[in-house]
Amino acid sequence: MVPHLITALTGPINELEQRVLESMPAIERWFRLEWMEHTPPFYSSVDLRNAGFKLAPVDTNLFPGGFNNLTPEMLPLAVQAAMAAIEKICPEAKNLLLVPEAKNRGSFYLSNLSTLVRIFSMAGLNVRLGTWDESVKEPTTLTLPDATWLTLEPLVRQRSRLMLKDFDPCTILLNDDLSAGTPDMLTHLHEQYLLPPLHAGWAQRRKSQHFRAYEEVSKKFAKLLGMDPWLIYPHSVAVDGLDFSTGAGLDALQAQVDATLTRTRRKYKEYGIQEKPFVVVKPDAGTHGLGVLTIRDAKDLDALAIKARDKLAKLEGVPALSQVLVQEGVATHERIHDAVAEPVVYMMDRYVVGGFYRVHADRAEDENLNAPGSSYVPLAFAHSSHLPAPGEKPGASAPNRFYMYGVIGRLAMLAASYELETTDPDAEDYA
Repeated sequence: MVPHLITALTGPINELEQRVLESMPAIERWFRLEWMEHTPPFYSSVDLRNAGFKLAPVDTNLFPGGFNNLTPEMLPLAVQAAMAAIEKICPEAKNLLLVPEAKNRGSFYLSNLSTLVRIFSMAGLNVRLGTWDESVKEPTTLTLPDATWLTLEPLVRQRSRLMLKDFDPCTILLNDDLSAGTPDMLTHLHEQYLLPPLHAGWAQRRKSQHFRAYEEVSKKFAKLLGMDPWLIYPHSVAVDGLDFSTGAGLDALQAQVDATLTRTRRKYKEYGIQEKPFVVVKPDAGTHGLGVLTIRDAKDLDALAIKARDKLAKLEGVPALSQVLVQEGVATHERIHDAVAEPVVYMMDRYVVGGFYRVHADRAEDENLNAPGSSYVPLAFAHSSHLPAPGEKPGASAPNRFYMYGVIGRLAMLAASYELETTDPDAEDYA
């Protein structure tokens, strides 16, 4: 099943799919050479948007929390990728300490943790969960909806090592994106492998840095395929010095929104696209989909309701917002049972390990779908993300569509690799 594209403007994406399939040997060799020079993030997920005339990533998460959405058919891929990732980092690894989000006890998130424990246990590791949540004073049992359970234990810091009372790991895997800041107990762990590194967390990371890296990657890839990089890149620019409570910096924000809309209109005219362009304004540091605004006219910024402005000014658990990302909007024209849908690609090390559709019946094609009320539908990634079907008509084959999504997801993952290298605070130590 290929999700339904409700647009007649499928030409460019079908052409892109065909070009990607025809160039598959060159693409895979290109990726292979890139991974000889760069280290992939330990794990990642990428939200894609398919407008029919453009396919682009709109968010790259380096602490993915939806592994429970991978179907059982996908798990062997994840286990093999986990083995490869651990072998590169710590071949003799025996114990893995998994550190989840401190306050999240939702059943969905606990199922994600349970899946991660299963993946790494099958990869040959002893896995235990530790938390810096001060309310957890002793091992605590958390029961999942399927009647299975997880044990959460208080973290212990001894000199430069992080451990549990009777469990000393060589590797620590974070599943908390550090939006609320970096706890002291995670700093200066020079004797253990901390994955991902601290500068991958939102306490330091910025989306604008990621999309600058993705722009570079997309230009290289477009040159390889002889195509326009705009087909896979959403123009993105940061605006800082903002204070939404006082209105400071809104003139600069309005100017960037206007410039991005003008730039997009020019490309729409070039490709004969009759749709009205829009931009998305979102916090430059990750906030689980919160504070995302869709704007179709720069003048709309003046008329933003106080409630909408408060979405950006007062995000719970994160510092006051002073910098946003202005990004060319990419609509999603894919539908599942008439509900708006967007593909999400999951990766571990340099491998695509699965994916699913985020579906939201109450959201429009130009709105953020990472919001309460969304549901998740595993689809064709389960069977053939790496086995495209040559000769099939573009736009009709699930394996071909999902291979293309896997390629774009890996481009975003490669951009994250570039990004982490550029922002590594210790990079000079290895020069």
